[in-house]
Amino acid sequence: MARRRAASLDRIADPVRFAIDLAEFLAALQAVDTADGPQPGFHNWFRGATLRTYDKEVERALAELGDRVDAELVRETWARALDARWDGVDRWFHGDVAQGNLLLADGQLAAVIDFGSCGVGDPACDLAIAWTLLTAEGRQAFRTRLSVDDATWARGRGWALWKTLATCSYTFDAAEFACAHRILAEILSEYAASTVTRPRP
Repeated sequence: MARRRAASLDRIADPVRFAIDLAEFLAALQAVDTADGPQPGFHNWFRGATLRTYDKEVERALAELGDRVDAELVRETWARALDARWDGVDRWFHGDVAQGNLLLADGQLAAVIDFGSCGVGDPACDLAIAWTLLTAEGRQAFRTRLSVDDATWARGRGWALWKTLATCSYTFDAAEFACAHRILAEILSEYAASTVTRPRP
């Protein structure tokens, strides 16, 4: 049996295949009957609830980071996420889809672990991985497989933004900060590209 290891960009054999496999898992999870499923709360750090829970934390992180980030673009991206409406239909979410909870065997997704934060609510929190681990091509394949609409995608981007800002603001490790800063740049770049409208012919 192949040894299972936590996912990382350098260990994933095929980034697009990995993204689709992960999307398949989340699609299956979201299809499970939500009857009697646990609602978001303190017990799971409000995964599956509104992003507004973390509004003050985002502002605190921006204050700590100062001119090391594009605060104006961060606030615009965050505001778009906050304004993106959820349809109110409960769906199952994992709550902590992060590379340490995604195990690989021979470079392919083999297992998803740690369901301590799972529940029913808005599954957009599970989309943060699209920016924190997936490549640009993988991210598009991931979104296509899950048929994610613009509002849900914006909320998912917001979860990734909050998570990455928090890492940037609290870490004292230079390598970890550089990685988080790179992810932040990717989030903001992808957001900026999504707002560009093509001129009419």
